[in-house]
Amino acid sequence: MKVRIKFAKSGPMRFIGHLDVMRFFQKAVRRAGIDVAYSEGFSPHQIMSFAAPISVGLASRGEYLDLEVKSHAGAKDMKRRLDRAMVEGMEILGITMLGDGAKNAMASVAAARYSLKFRPGYAPAFDWPVKLEEFYHKPSILVRKKTKKSEMDLDLKPHIYELSVLGGGKDAAISMLVNAGSSCNIKPGLVMEAFLKENGEQLQEFALEITREDTFTNLGTEETRNLVPLDAVGTEF
Repeated sequence: MKVRIKFAKSGPMRFIGHLDVMRFFQKAVRRAGIDVAYSEGFSPHQIMSFAAPISVGLASRGEYLDLEVKSHAGAKDMKRRLDRAMVEGMEILGITMLGDGAKNAMASVAAARYSLKFRPGYAPAFDWPVKLEEFYHKPSILVRKKTKKSEMDLDLKPHIYELSVLGGGKDAAISMLVNAGSSCNIKPGLVMEAFLKENGEQLQEFALEITREDTFTNLGTEETRNLVPLDAVGTEF
């Protein structure tokens, strides 16, 4: 059977890259005594896959990995075992069972929600909450997006599903729901860079505190999206 594990990544673990996160969970699963399934061949490895990895330095409360297990004593027992193998900055939030036809975590990703705050001393000089609303309601938001091999012109507008300001004053934060699919994975920094550039400022390095709040799959169509968290397609066991 295949289970989907939701976990949080914070504190010093924010600065651990994806490959090291994979190695951490491989060791944690062994330490926890989970009856995990292994691939066949000369170099067997745990059958494990992650959803879209988050950028180094960002915290998250919505990371996911799929794990194939041969036997279990229930989700509570599995979570208890994994909790004992976690370190500061890694927290198991929940475990659900996936059906036979469920897509793996990586292939399921359609969107991600982020919360952002300007670090003290980095907030723009202009009235950014008002300007952000105006920015979101523009008919198009053209940017130059860099890829691994080249650059491309992109209209961000269709890929920003929600953009709003939470709270006010020094505690004001930004909530952002964006496309995170394999065809067009939008980073929150790219959106903020375009927003500040339009208002005559540049996004300074380390200006933002960014947290991924959750990762979503689309149960609807591209025209009529029905976004739900990745663990919502699983069942309790």
